[in-house]
Amino acid sequence: MGGAAESKPPVAKDELVIGLDADPPQLDPHMSSAAVDRQVFQSLFNKLIEIDENLEYIPELATDWKISEDGLTYTFDLQEGVLFHDGTSFNAEAVKFNFERMLNPELSSPRSSEVGLISEVNVLEEYKVEIKLSEPFAPFLSVLTDRAGMMVSPKAIEELGDDFANKPVGTGPYKFENRVSQSHIELTRFEDYWRGEPAIEKVTIRPFPDSTVRVTNLLSGDLDILNKIAYKDIEKLKNDPNITLLDQDSLGFQGIHLNTEVAPFDNKAVRQAINYAIDRSAIAQVVFHNGVSIGVSAFSPISWAAPDFEQPKADVEKAKQILADAGVTDVNFTLKISPNPEEEQMAQMIQAMLSEVGMTVKIEMVEFGTLLDQLDTGDFQAVRNGWSGRTDPDGNIHRFMYTDASNNYTNYSNPKVDELIDEARTTSDQAARAEMYKEASKIIWDDAPYIFLYHERDYKAMKKNVVGFKAIPDMMVRTETVSFE
Repeated sequence: MGGAAESKPPVAKDELVIGLDADPPQLDPHMSSAAVDRQVFQSLFNKLIEIDENLEYIPELATDWKISEDGLTYTFDLQEGVLFHDGTSFNAEAVKFNFERMLNPELSSPRSSEVGLISEVNVLEEYKVEIKLSEPFAPFLSVLTDRAGMMVSPKAIEELGDDFANKPVGTGPYKFENRVSQSHIELTRFEDYWRGEPAIEKVTIRPFPDSTVRVTNLLSGDLDILNKIAYKDIEKLKNDPNITLLDQDSLGFQGIHLNTEVAPFDNKAVRQAINYAIDRSAIAQVVFHNGVSIGVSAFSPISWAAPDFEQPKADVEKAKQILADAGVTDVNFTLKISPNPEEEQMAQMIQAMLSEVGMTVKIEMVEFGTLLDQLDTGDFQAVRNGWSGRTDPDGNIHRFMYTDASNNYTNYSNPKVDELIDEARTTSDQAARAEMYKEASKIIWDDAPYIFLYHERDYKAMKKNVVGFKAIPDMMVRTETVSFE
């Protein structure tokens, strides 16, 4: 512990307190675009399909499914006896309602691009539903393991409208009680939960953007689980006898969105120069204590779509030459970041690296929810933000790099990339899909609408008496099976 006071030993209690790295901006899964929201959703909602430790699909609200030979029709058998937190029944009609809601253009749901190929949802029986697609879509089951597969109460939506996000109603093991913004979210045990009521009476979720404060609260006994650990704290937690530290590779990516519709990033040469001016290895070493892998694409090293081209090293002279050849001088822009020490340290390193090639970078710290809003509205030049990753590679590339897709904050458009993504979506052969994604990754690297920096490892810490936690590569905190020894 390096002389620090030893953490307090665990004590038995009936409240699980989870510390998150940010305050979740949105509690409606059909409207959410922040990874941190998903940490809360795991307690409030069930999905049609779940994933296990090996990223295999397993039943949840859907007990079984069949896919037609042409890949256009999916038939799902549904779990019987499931209630929403408001006492209404989950059934095929509820599934139909949920997908039609996500597809409603008036809602402008971020899920619309994920389920946009659905042409029909047909109720076959009370607990059997048929979903027809307009064309084959290889990642469809993967989509249903995340927010697009989370079922909300139709009654609550009809009664609450936009206020649903403030009073979410699902079928999950815990139900929503109250929320104080930037302070806490309180959930209580759902006694009518279809898999049996959970062991813990209450779950409280608290945001701590400062990683040092998060760890201090864990060691003092005020928190039971941390969803995200600063890399500088890993050794301290690993050596604490009262703490369990879990780590695994993640599926996501981290980097910088460049708005290609505004200066200076409407100039490809500027974007390319940044790609070569940034020393990713130095960032990995200094900020993350070599706890991350260097990133050059949307696909992490554990993905079957990971690119096979050599990772380019930082090359200041090449960056200068790219700018000189394009006749570019006096590059100035604002880099917006979330307010936490790691982000600030990384931004300052990037600022210094880009100054070596004649670029002036102003750093602006913006509250995370506001930062997401500014990404949505295009009110930025550059934003440091990433993606937690999806089990199917399509979930890492389509929404960010396909023309006019829901999370294409950079306004990037390349017909060849669109063609490759479309082809990969409709091809069932994984090896063929992998080659398409690798080709797209090379093009995206050259176009540089997004500066890929690194891929995280997922570290979670918890008190020693927290048992039953399931570590899944999607990095979510699942509370259903958690209890205290």
